[in-house]
Amino acid sequence: MKAVIPAAGLGTRFLPYTKAQPKEMLPVLDKPAIQYVVEEAVESGMRDILIITGRGKRAIEDHFDRNVELEDYLRRLGKARDLEQMQKVGNLANIMYVRQKEPLGLGHAVSCAEQYVGGDPCAVLLGDDICIGETPCTRQLASVFTKRNASVIAVQKVPESKISSYGIITGKTIGEHLHRVEDIVEKPSPEEVHSNLATIGRYVFSPNIFRSLKSVSPGIGGEIQLTDAIRDLLLSEDVFAFEFGGRRYDIGDKASWLRANIELAMDKPEFASELVGLFGKPPRRGRSQS
Repeated sequence: MKAVIPAAGLGTRFLPYTKAQPKEMLPVLDKPAIQYVVEEAVESGMRDILIITGRGKRAIEDHFDRNVELEDYLRRLGKARDLEQMQKVGNLANIMYVRQKEPLGLGHAVSCAEQYVGGDPCAVLLGDDICIGETPCTRQLASVFTKRNASVIAVQKVPESKISSYGIITGKTIGEHLHRVEDIVEKPSPEEVHSNLATIGRYVFSPNIFRSLKSVSPGIGGEIQLTDAIRDLLLSEDVFAFEFGGRRYDIGDKASWLRANIELAMDKPEFASELVGLFGKPPRRGRSQS
């Protein structure tokens, strides 16, 4: 299965930093946010990855490319550990790029991958969402897809005050952590839905998602919404929602970005001893689900 990582958004919630730097390149502890996403795809068994970029995103391509001059410099200095890390990043996966030439929405960005995917199922991982768990979120979704032969969306429960910030699914619980989706609504008010299951930027789709993306009309701001395409897909086939039990960070949100840095640092012994005194005990790791 191939992976698609949309990373073409403008990052307006993180201005002024994102005026000249992709939000996906925000540092989270010791590496950029999008590297966590690529590593998740690789750990889920996906070696072929397409990143959807846009204007001003060249730093993403440079990060995953080889830097021979820097590697030679580190080699001469005898910095073997740094050299190993650099080479690892350059060899993570077979990464290709395509540009979304206009900011026409997440759904349009995903549609740019149709030719690359080639009529097969694919995973979609948002480039500014980090998911941490004992088992990678995308691997769990791929497992559900294999068992059910149908598209599956990762969700988590959110407080009522956050419902209007997410795509919210409603459906029927059919197993542990698993729901059959009946509807999905983008950023509803709490009064509009009787659910708090929010999408968290991880999907595995049947190839029919591209047909649905073509059939939906642009919404607010002339953008093609992925949520609308999922609703269209529901008219012809099953879609499931899987509750991910790990931690998820929205790197486009400043508070969530700060929390990611603190909590991921607490996972590392070399930082934890200093940070525990400031922030308390580290959070429990997310449970593994299958």
